[in-house]
Amino acid sequence: MTEEITLESLAGVGPVTTRKLNDAGIHNIMDLVVRGPVEIAELTSMDIETAGKLVEKAREGLVEGGLIQKDFVSANELYKKRQSIGKITTATEALDTLFAGGVETQALTEVYGEFGCGKTQFCHTMCVQVQKQKQEGGLEGGVLYIDSENTFRPERIVSIAQANGMDPEKVLDNIIVARAYNSSHQILILEEASTLIKEHNIKLVVADSAVGLFRSEYLGRGTLATRQQKLNKFVHLLVRLAETYNVAALATNQVMHSPDQFFGDPTRPVGGNVVAHTSTYRIYFKKSGKKRIARMVDSPHHPEMDVVFALGEAGVIDPEDATTKKKKTTKKSEPKEEVTETPDISAEPIDSEPKEEVTETPDISAEPIDSEPKEEVTETPDISAEPIDSEPKEEVTETPYISAEPIDSEPKEEVTETPDISAEPIDSESTDLK
Repeated sequence: MTEEITLESLAGVGPVTTRKLNDAGIHNIMDLVVRGPVEIAELTSMDIETAGKLVEKAREGLVEGGLIQKDFVSANELYKKRQSIGKITTATEALDTLFAGGVETQALTEVYGEFGCGKTQFCHTMCVQVQKQKQEGGLEGGVLYIDSENTFRPERIVSIAQANGMDPEKVLDNIIVARAYNSSHQILILEEASTLIKEHNIKLVVADSAVGLFRSEYLGRGTLATRQQKLNKFVHLLVRLAETYNVAALATNQVMHSPDQFFGDPTRPVGGNVVAHTSTYRIYFKKSGKKRIARMVDSPHHPEMDVVFALGEAGVIDPEDATTKKKKTTKKSEPKEEVTETPDISAEPIDSEPKEEVTETPDISAEPIDSEPKEEVTETPDISAEPIDSEPKEEVTETPYISAEPIDSEPKEEVTETPDISAEPIDSESTDLK
């Protein structure tokens, strides 16, 4: 139907208007719908009412051809249509769970975060995944990569393709890279993207980053309004391309830190409410050591949740938590076995040794005068007798290794050698102490 309705066949479009539209990157009626009546009026010098009628005529032709949605449709019909919407797998269980199957077509997915959090690596991974077969989670299509920060690396595409078992040369041939040098050039690339989408079967449009050039060119509060207007034009053009041509739009965004944020995360995406309201899905990437955390911040139907992923040779991958947990459990079990094997080994406790010595060598008598004290030692070694001087007995039973308070050192050796002998006669103890 789109081939039947050409620009020349529309009422009010002559050769001069057609040439102006072609110079502006408008080659078919789908481009008319994407641009809108205001921009068409500026490009062709016609009034807004005439441009509005022209765009409406093009929209009716697309509706009849089934390329865009009707004006009024039931929710049940819309639900059935969304069941067949295209999704690009991320090749990770974590991110597929976050996106409920993958990155959707006909929608703008915004990923923001600080440097080194994995935004560009995620874009490189999606450039490879979109080229897979539909049975493998891809869309069998090409990629238009708008590089505004000079971060696209074909070497990274080669490594990701090899890790996924794909031919690197074929993967690189299906990726068209457009280097944007300023904000106006970035908008111009997107305006001329319709021809490339049809010729190369583009299924993914990547803008890395979408706001970087606008942020660097328009400085200060005096240019804020102009910057936001142009930025609004760019993101809305990206959304209309995704909806009209049934492609997935993926844009990365930079961040800033809020100085008035005293508690919580001060990281905020740049672009203001213009980008926030236009993005269909907004995901926040942040660092967590060697791993990364992805949070669904805004979505029409996805729940707000966090998932953990990592970066590897294959791009974004699932974290290897299972192997690390096994290593930790084995390391923890080894010292437990050592403790259970040798719980009976007593280092040199004060309380346990005298008991073992008494039970093992109860028959050794040092130099006792009477035999009765031996029986008292074996039965109740800790019970002190009733001598006049109680100090030496307490030193022997409680702390056999601690020297008492005698003047001479010889009694210390006698006390340690024969800690178990407690005699009752007054004469023998007094003679030893003397």
